[in-house]
Amino acid sequence: MNVHFQELPGQHGARIGIASLDAERSLNALSLPMIEALNRQLRAWADDPAIVCVLLRGNGPKAFCAGGDVVQLVEACRAHPGEVPPLAARFFADEYRLDHLIHTYPKPLICWAHGYVMGGGMGLMQGAGVRIVTPSSRLAMPEIGIGLYPDVGGSWFLNRLPGKFGLFLGLTATQVNARDALDLGLADRFLLDEQQDDLLKGLQQLNWQEQSALQLNSLLQALAHQAEADRPEAQLLPRRDYLDHLLDVADLPSAWRLLTALQDDPDPLLARAGKTLANGCPLTAHLVWEQLQRALHLSLAEVFRLEYAMSLNCCRHPEFPEGVRARLIDKDNAPRWHWPEVENIPGAVIEAHFQPAWNGAHPLEDL
Repeated sequence: MNVHFQELPGQHGARIGIASLDAERSLNALSLPMIEALNRQLRAWADDPAIVCVLLRGNGPKAFCAGGDVVQLVEACRAHPGEVPPLAARFFADEYRLDHLIHTYPKPLICWAHGYVMGGGMGLMQGAGVRIVTPSSRLAMPEIGIGLYPDVGGSWFLNRLPGKFGLFLGLTATQVNARDALDLGLADRFLLDEQQDDLLKGLQQLNWQEQSALQLNSLLQALAHQAEADRPEAQLLPRRDYLDHLLDVADLPSAWRLLTALQDDPDPLLARAGKTLANGCPLTAHLVWEQLQRALHLSLAEVFRLEYAMSLNCCRHPEFPEGVRARLIDKDNAPRWHWPEVENIPGAVIEAHFQPAWNGAHPLEDL
């Protein structure tokens, strides 16, 4: 099992639960067994009155979690062409249930989001009550490169970013540093990578029977004060006015043209964003635009139900398997998209990604 659980003793019989992703070679990519184990243990801790706080972290210096195990999913897609593979139906349902559980967790849940935090890792992080970033943190939703779309609640948290940043990050997979994450509301605290042990010791020393929220906040404030001098420089907020103006457009093809025109921009961040989109999946770009529009006024549960339909339909269509083949399996970085021109994708194809891919009631209707 690539996830481990332990409990540390606290004051007056309290216990601190620690869930550690432990698949270092794959940058802690989430497999179905890992998702199921996290679901079971987090629910058990939620019901255990002795557990007062949970820390979710990833082992290894490079990543908290770099996403889901999409290679395994695509192998299932190849075995069931044009259909929804049973593995995909189960994987996405369980993953979104886990993400929803974290968003609604009844106890303090702290996510230590160091290193790469991408895709499925963002799904775990964004629902946590305390989201900690470090100097090594690099947050991103990179699905534009593999023909998927920013799922795991991306329709929720991208829509809540200032200005046009949600659209920009969804289309360009731009990596967000710790300062950006704080500025955009994607993180709550900045600590040093080496302060995790201090955090755990502090959690063990708190009196969880009296004013626990006040004590926890004071602990986090004290640790953050020690780390303040090491905050990286802001990358994104200084560019907000420019990006808000650039992406003030009426449709996705216009956004695509304007962003891909940045490939030779003297600003390295903008040039990289333009190149990433130009090499990305045109259908994914349409899905990003549509999901943000459709999810704007949805509840959290409705967001996960929307994304479940989108994800299953991505498994039925050719772009997701082809993107994963090109980026992660053959690694030729030369995807042959079924719909290579952003202006020529039929509206019916885009709409089909939002239709039910199951019979009967929605599998996530009980969220």
